[in-house]
Amino acid sequence: MNLDELNSLAAAAAIGEFLRCCGSGRWATAMTAARPFQTFDDVLSTADAIWTALDQPDWLEAFEAHPKIGETGTAGWSTREQAGVAAATTDVRDRLAAANRKYEARFGYIFIVCATGKSAYEVLDLLHDRLHNDTDTELRAAADEQRKITRLRLAKLLAAERLPTT
Repeated sequence: MNLDELNSLAAAAAIGEFLRCCGSGRWATAMTAARPFQTFDDVLSTADAIWTALDQPDWLEAFEAHPKIGETGTAGWSTREQAGVAAATTDVRDRLAAANRKYEARFGYIFIVCATGKSAYEVLDLLHDRLHNDTDTELRAAADEQRKITRLRLAKLLAAERLPTT
């Protein structure tokens, strides 16, 4: 899909496409209302501005749309984004699963990380480090990781020639 096609979609279809990038309904609706976009950079800056203006329930809704890091059987963009984790040994995947459970018990939502380009060991280290965050710090860290994931998915959606900087 290109930018002109996105701009010309009916609202319901545009919301559906934006939900593929970020699972927050309010974000997808606001992105749809912000059209038409002139450039890919406009899409990214608008996405960031809308995301940071949302509230905790919207962020949590987006987190719920993600599979757990290292979870098998996921499809689509998540599978490719977690390629480094998928290549991990059974021992590392088991350690990730245990740390995921501890994280979810501590914070009440799954661990969100922009895993693209990261090895399973890097993800595991990040997970362990973030377990030490207080609740507010961690929610903001997870929301920023979601923002990074969203930017990458917008690039995939629009078949952008370059990946966005996070």
